[in-house]
Amino acid sequence: MDSIMELLASPAAWAALVTLIVMEVVLGIDNLIFISILSNKLPVEQRQKARRIGISLALVMRLGLLTMIAWIVGLVQPVFDLGIVGPLGAHGEPAFETEFSWRDLILIAGGLFLMWKATTEIHHSVDTDSHDTDTLLDKTKVVQMTFAAAIVQILLLDIVFSIDSILTAVGMTEHVEIMYVAVIFAVMVMLLAADPLANFINGNPTVVMLALGFLLMIGMVLIAEGFGAHVPKGYIYAAMGFSAGVEGLNIWSRRAKDRKAAAKRGDAPGH
Repeated sequence: MDSIMELLASPAAWAALVTLIVMEVVLGIDNLIFISILSNKLPVEQRQKARRIGISLALVMRLGLLTMIAWIVGLVQPVFDLGIVGPLGAHGEPAFETEFSWRDLILIAGGLFLMWKATTEIHHSVDTDSHDTDTLLDKTKVVQMTFAAAIVQILLLDIVFSIDSILTAVGMTEHVEIMYVAVIFAVMVMLLAADPLANFINGNPTVVMLALGFLLMIGMVLIAEGFGAHVPKGYIYAAMGFSAGVEGLNIWSRRAKDRKAAAKRGDAPGH
């Protein structure tokens, strides 16, 4: 209790909490986009349930991992070395990492899965003639993904994003209490944003392709980080934000044109 009171009275602890909450919310965007796209492939009556379960699993997994911080930190220790001598960088260091930890392997596996999933969905969305089942851009077709399959895929990505989230938290503060509060707050934000985001994506088909592009990029970043190439998250989310802003302007423009066209036909409200 004394340690908690000390944290509550510490400006540094509050600053760490706010910073960590922001980081956890930003890192949760990737997870949320994936859950939204995947849940939208289910029948309408199952979508909200899948999102709730997926986000709840993410919370349980992250809180559980926080109880095993020593084990999580140990995941960054090398488990094997390929021993490949590659080209050297400007300062004489290897151009790519040859030592791999369990964290690296998890990131690479998660990145490959994410790229495979995004590529598959893009292919289904574009090549509609060769698929008689549902695609993300054609809502009139029959949804073929089962509820269990959606939950399993969400769980697999939850593992990857949860480990990355906890390692980020460990690197930013040494107080487990702050990590717990930040993780719970971030997941609550995900829970509140899940339905509006999924409905927005479902109601704007062009946003689906943009979101799949985000997932493809995130998968590539995970693989790069698994091979030791650090990609600043700020650049990634700035690019995502800019792309989302441009798409928002496109949606606004299309809706304005639709309103004008409806007004000319006499179908505008009030006629």
